[in-house]
Amino acid sequence: MDLCGREVEDCIMYFILMEGFPMGTHVVKAGSLCCASEDTYLQRISGDQSPHMSLSVTVIGETDIIEVDFNDLEPLTRPIAALLLAVPDPTERLNCFLERGPLELALRVEPGQQVNVTHEQKIFPALVHFVGNILDTSTLIPPVYFGVELKGEGEGRGQNDGTYKGVTFFSCKKNSGLFLPFNKIHFPESLLLDHVTPICLPIDTTGPVKSGDKVAFYIEDTLKKGIVVITDTQESDGCVEVLVDDGAQNELLKIPLASIMKEELSPTGGAVPGAELKRSVSSGGNIRNNPDAGSLGISSMVQIQYSGGELVYGIIRWVGLLPDTEGMMAGVELEEDKGITNGSWKGCQYFQCPPKRGIFVKLKACQPDTRFLASADSLPKDLEPETPSRDNNPDVMEKIPPPQGARAVDILEGRMKGIQGHCNSCYMDAALFSLFSCSSILDSLLYKPSSAPNGNIQRILREDIVNPLRKNGFVSARSVMVLRHQLMEESQCPSFTTSEKDPEEFLNLIMQRILGMEPLLMLQSEGQKVQDCFCYQIFIEKQPQMTVPSVQQLLEHSFHHSTLKLAQIPSCFIIQTPRFGKEYKMFSKIVPSLELDITDLLYDSPRECVVCGQLATMECADCFKDVILSGSSLKQYCDVCSKKVHSHHKRKCHALTPLVVPESFLQEPGGQRPSQIPRETLELFAVLCIETSHYVSFVKYGPEKGSWMFFDSMADRHGNEDGYNIPTVSLCPEVATYLASPLKELADQNPRDMKGVAKRLFCDAYMFMYQSKRMALYK
Repeated sequence: MDLCGREVEDCIMYFILMEGFPMGTHVVKAGSLCCASEDTYLQRISGDQSPHMSLSVTVIGETDIIEVDFNDLEPLTRPIAALLLAVPDPTERLNCFLERGPLELALRVEPGQQVNVTHEQKIFPALVHFVGNILDTSTLIPPVYFGVELKGEGEGRGQNDGTYKGVTFFSCKKNSGLFLPFNKIHFPESLLLDHVTPICLPIDTTGPVKSGDKVAFYIEDTLKKGIVVITDTQESDGCVEVLVDDGAQNELLKIPLASIMKEELSPTGGAVPGAELKRSVSSGGNIRNNPDAGSLGISSMVQIQYSGGELVYGIIRWVGLLPDTEGMMAGVELEEDKGITNGSWKGCQYFQCPPKRGIFVKLKACQPDTRFLASADSLPKDLEPETPSRDNNPDVMEKIPPPQGARAVDILEGRMKGIQGHCNSCYMDAALFSLFSCSSILDSLLYKPSSAPNGNIQRILREDIVNPLRKNGFVSARSVMVLRHQLMEESQCPSFTTSEKDPEEFLNLIMQRILGMEPLLMLQSEGQKVQDCFCYQIFIEKQPQMTVPSVQQLLEHSFHHSTLKLAQIPSCFIIQTPRFGKEYKMFSKIVPSLELDITDLLYDSPRECVVCGQLATMECADCFKDVILSGSSLKQYCDVCSKKVHSHHKRKCHALTPLVVPESFLQEPGGQRPSQIPRETLELFAVLCIETSHYVSFVKYGPEKGSWMFFDSMADRHGNEDGYNIPTVSLCPEVATYLASPLKELADQNPRDMKGVAKRLFCDAYMFMYQSKRMALYK
């Protein structure tokens, strides 16, 4: 049956219940999925703008129709609803929805991709063979499962060979197949970076169109072509339906009339033809000559006053004309859930944003965000506003080296120092301060031409943020917001200017995808190709004997657990602590290792025998946890000591691995090997910490033991909603005292009794940053 020109399921809207709801003798749990007809939804939306409106929905799996407060429902796309439906427990399903990231990744997965899966409380590598429904169900929306084949250690530990209930969905080795919901699968984050969300961008129309006309329009940067099949809706909602010729299959899309151009007037290529056209496309036409526009346009930060006097803040995502409205309109993505749309107007999508974050208003109703217009006169007297850079944060074009020692204290210490935070920016503020305030290890990111150059982002990072920070000790929130806007445009991720993110997501994006920087780490896994990455996440099993581990111990355990080696000495080694999400910490305290010895972690570096200190030739992974030898650490031996150690009856079954020793080391002048094996070490220069979703930073600013400073981009605030954050950098020499304490004393230390901010360094560490100044000369 055909409804409104589409299949039945396309006229159904899906929701997830955010709060529990009583129904008869039982309660429908939060996380349950519901559905309603699109017509019912649109009638309620257009007829009632009250924040307490309700919607008639059917709980999937139930038969009764219930009235639910609209604020307790979050809309879902059909693909996301199908993924969530495969998660059986509603509470777990709700957590999966709130996390969002894995859902986005799951949507991109196709058969043939490598993943990791959780099975039997362990993580195994796997290969995706099948994505779809495996249940014999007559429900309107069947759940989507992933059929995977376990690899490596997981072979033979599955449940089937790709067959489920007598139906073969794929073929694999016996007992190596599994059918899993998406939350049991760990997807590579590169899937998300490769995705581009289709958004119809308004282009100046060339006159009315009629059924049968060949037209063209842009979806992001790709030119699409098709034939107009329905124009009845043109007068009512400003949209037309177009049959898109997309290779092997045709797709019927509803496109805003303002986005359509006649095919004969369209560019011949498939990419947006030039920056000037891009500007007109993204702004819905030329708004510079429009008196309503003023100085505001796409990506402008604005404030809007509601009828009750409440100020709301947001970013202009779209500017143009809307059906049934007069004057230039602006589509604004708000910072909070105080809107009424996700960027759509009367069924047509003009921009993308989360539900309840979008609003369409007259452009002249938008005013510049005054939180970024604070002059020196508005600053408190104790902030010493006479410093010019604190008012306008001018570009600093000359190359500024990072300050060290007393000079670092003079420039960086104090209130209104560091990088000013705003609107969930602390993850970026802390990461940038950690990497660039007192270290030059990644300065190549600022100057070195890359394979995927983006001059504008590199210039902003260099001249608007890093150089002003090193020269004047302060970077305004406006400069960081400019960078966030650029990252939003490049990553096609609209939440970069509003939402909290993980530091590693920001670092991977800017280093790898945008600036095309060479990977910081090259990892060699046994029998596998060399893998590259920018940040290393520690994965280990819970170790009861390690109550307060050091970074050195955690890294060695992680490399041993994953059978990894470093293929080369890294100039910068960024290590993420073992944790589950942002709330669960595997260890209550972690001791930062001021010096990280990576000699035994290198693939082809000479290593010394743990018994006699001579050149080692064999490594034994089975001896790793043998505390009789030398505690829990990597074990390697020379030929003589290896025979002695493994003559013990408990070690005779150990498997030894020959070590790779460089030829240059074996052929020293005079034919003699050096008596002392050289050690390769890295020095700690920064630690990024998190507590209750707020990121802060510790930085080593000099060679002395007590040369530590603490940075918080939102340490204090001036004013209320219309105020601004006060970033602060303070010295914390007490950190050195605790670093020098005996391990038992540190383990027994009550965090609440620790002096100054030291508790945050030991208890809240999220990311440790190490550098090799010697290797930086070659990078």
